[in-house]
Amino acid sequence: MTVAVRYYTKTGNTKRLAEAVAAAVGAEALPISTPVDETVDVLFLGNSYYAFSIDPEVRDFIRSLDKNKVGRIVNFGSAAMLNSTWKKVKAEADKAGIAMDVREFHCKGEFKGIHKGKPDEADLAAAAEFAKAIIE
Repeated sequence: MTVAVRYYTKTGNTKRLAEAVAAAVGAEALPISTPVDETVDVLFLGNSYYAFSIDPEVRDFIRSLDKNKVGRIVNFGSAAMLNSTWKKVKAEADKAGIAMDVREFHCKGEFKGIHKGKPDEADLAAAAEFAKAIIE
């Protein structure tokens, strides 16, 4: 199974999760500014809520994906207040003609002192276990 990991972060929280996911699946965690040029079965996509939606850069990244090169997207991320971005990412994936896995990983993330220290080591370990389960 071929795997890629891409992430978008403003605080560094999602990057930390992406690195844990990537290490667990034997891939490299790269920012969404790095295109997915290779054919992959699974694209782990890390993101978060910004102003009650996914960032326009995440939206544009998903729209740039070649549906013939990405088998499915697996969503993961962290947020201080809102939870899952799955529905927002799925809406864009649908427009791009790319399947979304129904499973996702989400945890709290520190933002302006809220949820201090999150994601913590337990969250990173849980993200790694989640990723391993996806590719088994």
